[in-house]
Amino acid sequence: MKNNTFKEIIMPIIVLTCICFVVTAALAYINLITAPVIKAADEKAAAEARAELLSEADSFTQLDTKGLPGEVTEAYKADNGTGYVFMLTTKGYGGDIRLICGIKSNGSIEKTKTLSHSETSGIGSRVVDNDSKYKDQYVGKTADNVDEVDAVSGATISSKAYKKAIDATFEAYDTVKGAE
Repeated sequence: MKNNTFKEIIMPIIVLTCICFVVTAALAYINLITAPVIKAADEKAAAEARAELLSEADSFTQLDTKGLPGEVTEAYKADNGTGYVFMLTTKGYGGDIRLICGIKSNGSIEKTKTLSHSETSGIGSRVVDNDSKYKDQYVGKTADNVDEVDAVSGATISSKAYKKAIDATFEAYDTVKGAE
């Protein structure tokens, strides 16, 4: 009976534990190898997005985000003085909306781009999709006329969340511009 218990209960536990250790070690090794490649690809994509949002910029310097609104996760200044790019995260209806916004040195928005979102397809996504007419309304807006942007009917929470991020962008712009 004792030998039978070992084969039926203890041996499968030992085998499964060994399999778990081997699989965990393999995943850790693969992560070790791929993490630098993924990080480099993310940095390249972020640099391309910054260049897309502030077309006249030649290169960027990352700024400290202390003292900036909570929605601002990263801030960059164009080295040639053409403006700033802000990475933002705001809470939409379906979850976090991550976006990036480029502001020219005159205080007007050159472009905004959604990096990721969890908004409802067909409703909230009409606000955040990169081909949406809603976000295109922000192009050329300044802090003085940003309230002229019309919300998307049926997607009020998403529209307000996007607007909140844009307002945070203008607040951050005023802060970094004033620090110069």
